[in-house]
Amino acid sequence: MDYNLNIEKISLNNEKDIIEVKEFLKGFDLNLDENIDYTVAIRAQDEIKATASKSKNVFKCFAIAKDLQGEGIANKLITALNDKLFEEGVYHSFIFTKPDNLDLFKDIGYKFIAEGEGVVLLENGMDNIERYLERIKKKYNIDTNKEHSALVMNCNPFTKGHRYLIETAAKNSEQVLVFIVEEDKSLFPFKVRYNLVKEGVKDLENVTVIPGGEYIISSATFPTYFLREESKVLKGFTSLDANIFGKHFCRGLNIDKRFVGEEPYCNVTRAYNETLEEVLKSYGVKLEIIERKSENGVKISASMVRDIIKKKEVEDIRDLVPEVTYNFLKSEGAASIVEKIKKSNSVH
Repeated sequence: MDYNLNIEKISLNNEKDIIEVKEFLKGFDLNLDENIDYTVAIRAQDEIKATASKSKNVFKCFAIAKDLQGEGIANKLITALNDKLFEEGVYHSFIFTKPDNLDLFKDIGYKFIAEGEGVVLLENGMDNIERYLERIKKKYNIDTNKEHSALVMNCNPFTKGHRYLIETAAKNSEQVLVFIVEEDKSLFPFKVRYNLVKEGVKDLENVTVIPGGEYIISSATFPTYFLREESKVLKGFTSLDANIFGKHFCRGLNIDKRFVGEEPYCNVTRAYNETLEEVLKSYGVKLEIIERKSENGVKISASMVRDIIKKKEVEDIRDLVPEVTYNFLKSEGAASIVEKIKKSNSVH
């Protein structure tokens, strides 16, 4: 059809425009993600015919009307989102999409990273996962001739349970790589979490603490707009994350074992561990599940520590956290974090 196809920015403050985008997406069985920060659309005769959005440097919520498919519209949408990223000084982007759309995005320059159940992840720009792994190899002096074990942790905050898990890995491994989730969606900011762990394990000579970067996928960045059922969202997220780790991290850094803590409380984490074990096995990597450290018969968790801070005082968590965490929480630098925990509706 002969349309005048101009890209327009959708105001996220204009309720009428947002409703219109949502209604258009519904026709493709898609939702508009809540955490988007920029949306574009193409109209014809005042009707939306295509749209796409971004959240930071993650592109999502793509839909193109049938009569415009095959007309290069995806490229126009991607270019508009990338132009916005360039304005923000960002030159690297990701796309989560359905496996059916893989070739469409590969054809416009996106590179396949990994696939999970019902979802694929691609990237484009000045950086990529191979360069990231090469950088951390050099920066942290990782000798890939040696076998490594790995842990991925949030540490919100760093507890004696985390310390015990890292110690156990260190005793049973030649070298240990601890990746701290970099996504800043926790009550304790990434820099605080990273520094507490780094300081808290500096006596363990075969342990290296590394920022997780953009490839340790956070649930905060994982899109739910095309996986409607909660069980499918969870399986898609966990299987994609596990495949990225197995395919790229384990192969690139010679990781043959990953340690996790047992999960007696959280069904989501337990399901994640089960998927991780199944997926990593396909890469020849063993998952080692370690029993959690207990204090007075209760298994230590970061959520327990936050709950005690919320309901009682920092002094009451002294037996649950390493000295480095306790000293930080007693310092002036932690006052705003403690205040946030006290005021939070949830500690989880």
